[in-house]
Amino acid sequence: IIAYLIGSINFSVILSKKMAGFDVREKGSGNAGSTNMLRSVGKKAAAITLICDILKGVVSIGIAILLGNVLQIAGIAVVTGHTFPIFFGFKGGKGVATSLGVILMSNWQIGLICLVFALVLMVLTKMVSLGSCAAAVLFPVLTLFINTNYTVLSEDKSGKVYLIYSILLAVIVLFNHRSNIKRILNG
Repeated sequence: IIAYLIGSINFSVILSKKMAGFDVREKGSGNAGSTNMLRSVGKKAAAITLICDILKGVVSIGIAILLGNVLQIAGIAVVTGHTFPIFFGFKGGKGVATSLGVILMSNWQIGLICLVFALVLMVLTKMVSLGSCAAAVLFPVLTLFINTNYTVLSEDKSGKVYLIYSILLAVIVLFNHRSNIKRILNG
């Protein structure tokens, strides 16, 4: 519940209203995230939004660890809160930056690999959504091969818990990008 409520704090809506006088969901793509903030409000607002959204994931996982290693539940909850924020009419962002914070806190090595992979794809293709979706797919793949550097070791030595967790996070991000995926597939 705490992680969901933290996720529900939508910094793009708060900052766009404070800095530009409008709700960012009413401009550009209609999305409450860093990319639309960049296009609709500017670089400073986008950078602050990006940092705050990543920190939502970091803080939620930190609290989960302190409360008893419920890391996976908190990770899913904070991204769900970001996507469907109770404080903002259940219309939020796509969960990429918050997922990055969650992944970095879950396994810094996998998080950095996903981040670099996404950034390289974004630079090469000039498509933020392609980099985001590809990194989301990469996350579960990496959990199959990387068995070290997890913040909280699972009782399940086979790694199934982290695999299921990574698949759920990837599905949330991909679901939130379904319209982008259709546009990419249509050229």
